[in-house]
Amino acid sequence: MGDWFEKMTYGSVLDSAVDRFAGREALQFRGQRWTFEQLGYEVDKVAKALIANGVVPGDRVAVWMLNRPEWIFSQFAVAKVGAVLLPVNTSLRAADLQFVLRHSGASTLIMAGQSGPVSYIGILESICPEIHGADPNQLVLRALPDLRRVVVTDRVSPSGAVSWESFVANSTRISADDLAGQAARVDPDGLASIMYTSGTTGTPKGVMHSHHTLRNVIDEANRLNVRESDVILTYLPLFHAFALYDGPLLSVVTGARQVLIERFEPGEVLTALERERATLCFGFATHFQDLMDHDSFKSTDRSSLRAGILAVGPKSMEAIAYRVQRQFGGKIVSGYGMTEIGVGATLGFLDEDADHSACTSGYPLPGYEIRIVDREAGEECVRGETGEILVRSYQMTMGYYDNPGATEESIDAAGWLHTGDMGVRLSDGYLRVLGRYKDMLRVGAENVDPAEVEAIYASYPEVAQSAVVGVPDERLGEVPCLYVVLNNSDDKSQELAAALLEFASGRVAAFKRPRYVLFTRSLPITPTGKLQRHLLRDQAVAELAAEPTDANVPSVKRLVVGPK
Repeated sequence: MGDWFEKMTYGSVLDSAVDRFAGREALQFRGQRWTFEQLGYEVDKVAKALIANGVVPGDRVAVWMLNRPEWIFSQFAVAKVGAVLLPVNTSLRAADLQFVLRHSGASTLIMAGQSGPVSYIGILESICPEIHGADPNQLVLRALPDLRRVVVTDRVSPSGAVSWESFVANSTRISADDLAGQAARVDPDGLASIMYTSGTTGTPKGVMHSHHTLRNVIDEANRLNVRESDVILTYLPLFHAFALYDGPLLSVVTGARQVLIERFEPGEVLTALERERATLCFGFATHFQDLMDHDSFKSTDRSSLRAGILAVGPKSMEAIAYRVQRQFGGKIVSGYGMTEIGVGATLGFLDEDADHSACTSGYPLPGYEIRIVDREAGEECVRGETGEILVRSYQMTMGYYDNPGATEESIDAAGWLHTGDMGVRLSDGYLRVLGRYKDMLRVGAENVDPAEVEAIYASYPEVAQSAVVGVPDERLGEVPCLYVVLNNSDDKSQELAAALLEFASGRVAAFKRPRYVLFTRSLPITPTGKLQRHLLRDQAVAELAAEPTDANVPSVKRLVVGPK
């Protein structure tokens, strides 16, 4: 599949955009503006610097920072030299960061030094304290043996790292012809990126993709009628596929201007929407709800909005989706996707009715096959019957990096990805996502693996057993709830519950931290030894519903639930 479509690389598409849209504005960030020609110049400068500093084709280059122009410069530069982009979630802390960098074998880390109260340098130093006093040109780090260079965009950095300015200054050593020759050798079928996403094994899995994502972006642009007069509002984090593809890539394939915002802050987003006359807005239910609930939402001029995508989830999100249709502005369509299948497998149409936009998850994009299969019988369901969503496409992941077992488990011999999501194909062909078969939690836009969080509590002295389940949350869809079986202790105090909540701080990303603690005498286990999470989840929903809490304040509960 896909051979009929012109194969391109991320680098060649950018070069084409420079030729087609040279003087048009491509990017705006904090008052700074770049035309497509200037964007191409900055990307080539970084690409030359990568070559000059020893990055070779196939090297994994990690980018760890909030949304900034340097992120986009690096993204296309990495592609141009034939290296592999490794987007790193900015919420990751020491353990997760070390795993991703070590497992991927990243040779280069381009990072921010500080963001608000979070010191990224401090986190890196906690993993590799010897980076202080190290020679940046001969970097040897015990915990990250493959890492050869660290580039920091801030002025302050450890001695073993180099500044962004110093790094880019080396670009003068490489000629334009040398860069063009290396870019021409990049294989569009080759590995372009590895995006780590939480898995069912307790550790993240590296989803591999080629440059074929471009076809998915182009098909999505056609369905939304995106053109060079459009203005894309990019506030989703660039380390997510949703933002990375529907931001920088969508811009260069269409000529649309991109307004880049460092992080999602509703007031700032609404100000930028009005000031820049944004026409396209993408996000999850959490983002749209926060924007509509902001004090300045009603007074913001949103008349420029033309279209957008709301990543519709389970049925619990319908109320928000309908509200978006009524209040937000433009035509906001629904879509369904995951890191393993690219930008999205399904997407709505601009002329569909509000019910389809709010209550379905879109219609398959060209080149995507969708099946609904009975998990027990393995047979395909008829339209209207519920089963597991299977997806097959030219844009299917190339597999999980250095994890053939996980690849084989997820993708069958016929090339179908078993998503673990429950859904139904409606009579008109639309897909309706109903929930998940997998135990994975979906906290806002983030995946959370319960096993990973449970592993944190294995070292807590008073805890004999723990289990994490998702409970409904009005803003985020669901949040983690921690069940605890105490180890020879009857202390079910408010203080212990608070300590358990705090214990995860600094050990896992904030979105993975439990929001509730429930004490139980035992966990429900099947005869074969499997945890019955669905029973815990139902019990948690009932217990928490008995005493409403402020959604913005973590809750501690001294409750004894489960078997007596």
